Amino acid sequence: MPERTIAFVVFPEITPLDLVGPLQVLQALEGLSDLRTVTVGERIEPVATDLPFRIVPARTFDEVPEPYGIIVPGGLLGPFHAMASDRLMGWLKRAASTASFVGSVCTGSLVLAALGLLEGKKATTHWSFLPHLARFGATPVKGRWVEDGNVITAAGVSAGIDMALALGARLTNESAAKTAQLILEYEPQPPFGPITWEGSAPLLQAMGGVVAQQLPTILREKPELLAKFAP
Repeated sequence: MPERTIAFVVFPEITPLDLVGPLQVLQALEGLSDLRTVTVGERIEPVATDLPFRIVPARTFDEVPEPYGIIVPGGLLGPFHAMASDRLMGWLKRAASTASFVGSVCTGSLVLAALGLLEGKKATTHWSFLPHLARFGATPVKGRWVEDGNVITAAGVSAGIDMALALGARLTNESAAKTAQLILEYEPQPPFGPITWEGSAPLLQAMGGVVAQQLPTILREKPELLAKFAP
C-alpha cells in the first residue's frame, strides 16, 4: 500500500506551534498507519519564525509535488509572506488540486482563502482575523476546528492539536487517534480556565496596528490581496 504523505508548509514568520502541534499528532500516527509527514518549503535552509529560532524544511516543494494532504500554519504576519511568494502559492494551488484534503491552523486559512480554496465553504481562523474570511467568499465559523468537504481549518494556535486529532481519527480510526493523544499526554487543563473575551478589544487593536504597518510592504506587489485586508 502506498504511503499517504501529509505536507506541512514552512514559510517566514510562522507561529511554530501552528506547525509543530498538528505535526506532532500526525507523526505519532505513522507507526499505526500508512500516514507519513513531511515539512516542505521553497528551499532546504533555515526559515525565520515569530520566535527566536528557525525551522529547516525537510523537502522542497518540487520534491513533494502531489501530497495526499496539506497543512498550512499561520502567524500574525507569516501568511502574508506566504501570499507574497508566487512560488509557494503556485505550488499550493497545484498540490491542493489533487490532494485528498487541505487544512490550516490559525491564520493559515487566509492563505487558503487567497487562493479561492475557501469560497463557498465554512471555515475558521484566529479570532482576530475571523471577519476577513467573508471577504474571500467563505462563511466564518467560530469553533476549534471546522470541516467542510475536503477542507479542515482550525482556530488559533493550540486548536491545531484538536484539529489534528480529529483529522487523524478520520484518516485512520478513533483508536489510533486516542493512542496519539495518549502518547502526547494531551489533556488540557489551563490554569486560568476557559478563555474570557473581556478586554480583547485593546489586544485586537494592537495586533491590527502591527499588521496595518507591515502589510503594505509585504504585499506591495499584490495590490488585489492588500485591498482585501483594508480596514
